[in-house]
Amino acid sequence: MNEEQKITSSASETRPETDEEKDIRENRAITYLSYIGLLFLVPMLMKKESKFAQFHAKQGLVLTIGWFIGVFLYPLAGLGFLVQLFVLILSIIGLINVNKGEMKDLPIIGNIAKQINF
Repeated sequence: MNEEQKITSSASETRPETDEEKDIRENRAITYLSYIGLLFLVPMLMKKESKFAQFHAKQGLVLTIGWFIGVFLYPLAGLGFLVQLFVLILSIIGLINVNKGEMKDLPIIGNIAKQINF
């Protein structure tokens, strides 16, 4: 076997899937719900064994609380609108992270979510 064939054959070999990759692959679809309001409860309650789903469900919980805070702040000169706009932007970023299979902390709320234990 010449050098080119060795490189080609080793590049085509597949490596075994890690537990983390399997977790992401198996739970990605349900994890999208984490960033759609109260639907964060679905992955939180149904996927307790998944680190990926729980990570995003916790961030979804914090965002949902932020959304409700925005509702109560609405009468204060548009402050509620700004809070809800911020929550919407963070939710979109969270959905993108789920799509990429990443567990990235969202700005500001990521550290709050890490403190939640359920």
